[in-house]
Order: sequence, then structure tokens, then C-alpha cells
Amino acid sequence: MAKLLDSKARATLADELPEWTMVEGRDAMRRSFRFADFSAAWGFMSRVALLAEQHAHHPEWSNVWNRVEITLATHDAGGLTERDATLARAIEALLGESKG
Repeated sequence: MAKLLDSKARATLADELPEWTMVEGRDAMRRSFRFADFSAAWGFMSRVALLAEQHAHHPEWSNVWNRVEITLATHDAGGLTERDATLARAIEALLGESKG
């Protein structure tokens, strides 16, 4: 089973992924995204879904028109693990590629 992130790893994560914030009331992190329209948001979600499959780690998410909200936590570990950090970094890299 994956191990929960220690305080040092969490501090590094906060510096490395400043757009991701802790979820109040649980050990999880969240980020909101805005796109030009529904099609762009859905395309992003499709790319993240493929990425999540590659990482064998799947986000909680929601979509309303041009907004996507993603929450990451490792459920079997009961909170944030390196699996969440790795997927968040991969999502950020995907955003960098799509801005290209």
C-alpha cells in the first residue's frame, strides 16, 4: 500500500504545485481549471483520463461547461501519497504541452 506523504514532502509539493490546494476536511488536494468552452474542457478531461489510466490512479472530478475540478487522494491509503503528487505533476505537464 502507498504511504501517506510526510510533512517535508507536503511542503515540497506545495512549492512545486502552487495551483493545487488542500481540501478542507480531508487529506486530499484539488485544482480548478477553466477553458474557453465546453469542448476544450472535455478535451482536457479526455487527455487526463488517458493519463490517469497510464498511472493506474484515477481522479475525482467534475465538469460544468468550461470548468473542470480535479481532486486527488489515494483512497486505500486514506490520503495524499506520492501517487497523487505524480499524477498532479503529469496533469501540469499536460497543460504545458497543450498551451504550446
